[in-house]
Amino acid sequence: MRPDPWSAGAVLIAALVLLPILSVVWIALSPGENIWPHLLATSLPRYLVNTLILMLSVGLLSAMVGTGAAWLVVMYRFPGHGVLQWALLLPLAIPAYIGAYALVDFLEYAGPVQGALRAIFGWTSARDYWFPEIRSRTSAVIVLSASLYPYVYILARTAFREQSVGVLDVARALGCGPWSSFWRVGLPLARPAIAAAVAIVMMETANDFGTVDYFAVQTLTTGIFTTWLEASNVSGAAQIAVVMMGVIFLLVALEKLGRRRIRFHRTTSRQMPIEAHHLRGMAALAATLLCLLPFLAGFVLPALVIGWRALDSVDIWADPELYRALVNTLWVGGSAAVLTVLGGVFMVYGVRLSGRRLPAMLLPATTIGYAAPGAVLGIGLMIPLAGLDQRVADAVQSLTGRDPGLILTGSAAAIILAYFVRFFAIAQGAADAAMGRISPSLPMAARSLGQTAAGVLMRVHLPMIRGSVATALLLVFVDSVKELPATLLLRPFNFNTLATRVYDQASLENLTDAAPAAVIVMAVGFVAVLLLARSSR
Repeated sequence: MRPDPWSAGAVLIAALVLLPILSVVWIALSPGENIWPHLLATSLPRYLVNTLILMLSVGLLSAMVGTGAAWLVVMYRFPGHGVLQWALLLPLAIPAYIGAYALVDFLEYAGPVQGALRAIFGWTSARDYWFPEIRSRTSAVIVLSASLYPYVYILARTAFREQSVGVLDVARALGCGPWSSFWRVGLPLARPAIAAAVAIVMMETANDFGTVDYFAVQTLTTGIFTTWLEASNVSGAAQIAVVMMGVIFLLVALEKLGRRRIRFHRTTSRQMPIEAHHLRGMAALAATLLCLLPFLAGFVLPALVIGWRALDSVDIWADPELYRALVNTLWVGGSAAVLTVLGGVFMVYGVRLSGRRLPAMLLPATTIGYAAPGAVLGIGLMIPLAGLDQRVADAVQSLTGRDPGLILTGSAAAIILAYFVRFFAIAQGAADAAMGRISPSLPMAARSLGQTAAGVLMRVHLPMIRGSVATALLLVFVDSVKELPATLLLRPFNFNTLATRVYDQASLENLTDAAPAAVIVMAVGFVAVLLLARSSR
């Protein structure tokens, strides 16, 4: 019954990941004042309704765009197919809040679209014509869908590629046309992958703050910021966070419940590649346009608008604050990526090595951090870390007579810890999948030759999983660079990352000063998407 170091380390990491979630629940259930009646009577229903509408709308639109594009690029050949099948991934490089800033700048009254309309038709003011409201919930749905549909696209494309060509041939022999083959055969077989991707899209929608805040859509995330930072009510913010987590966990439970009895099996070990059909005429043009529109809306438009603004603000590139934000971003993102991947590898290896029941039970629970929005993690980390800071400062002052200040919450440590918790599922999943592909005979042979458990990890496992480890490092780093809600809540005074600099400047309607930082964020994401596309060939 003695705890070995690997089991103890795995349990400690799991406790670190679960701490913010448990902290939020504790604060919500033991508030200083009962704010539930006030929330229920005033703002909470509005926050909840807007959040649910956004999640459902973005999930549905992303599913339609991503699944349709994936089916077209797998089953058909049309002009631009070779470029578009990879270009459809590029919107992942652009955070939704940057897309929101670009859309408003492009379509607002002083933007090029309305300016061109006034010049063509001779209109002199906004009273002379009608134009849709740009800062609205509909615009938020469009921007979020354009940014998040690649999650559905890449998983659906993989699912369609892995389908048996024999099943599709049988469907055609029985009289199914192109639409019927998709609706009755291809879509049901790809449903698990699509459902998982849509769940990710909806969780990312619930986590978003920059987009909904810019479009003035009051969601549960904006409610957390308002209640905590403006009303100075931590208990109320925690209670809203609990409602938010409840929505997310209900979504995950419904997704798993909806496919709990669905099973798909291959009937042969020989997998023939799907033979794509070549489209001609109007059908080919329609397929090209349908795949081109998401790429234009999700990548080309934001990249052109922000890039033009960045070129128009050459002086801002020399601003020392920009490079200070860049250094801060590299520091916190790089540190979080290294610590998260090391923690994921250690925990997966420790669980496999020890064989103890408790670490094995806790391993799936560590993925909960990815489902918890950044705003929730901000509350769950700030309160216990602030209490720990005070106790440490009091102890140091009593021993040395000097006040060390806030060691954790007054530095970037809280941000790094938030990134660690939020993106631990990526590192853990990559490490678990990679180690699962290693034959058990290899570490057993190393142990029989006198290697210790740590030696087996360093000399056998790590060389064999370095590709997966490198991918996890890249993904965690890129997600850390783009993360906004947790960074806004946990950053120390006068500490900016690229994401918070973009938000601060854009919220002041100063897109020119925000553009250089936004370009750097997009460039980091672009490199990551290129590497992702290369690995998925």
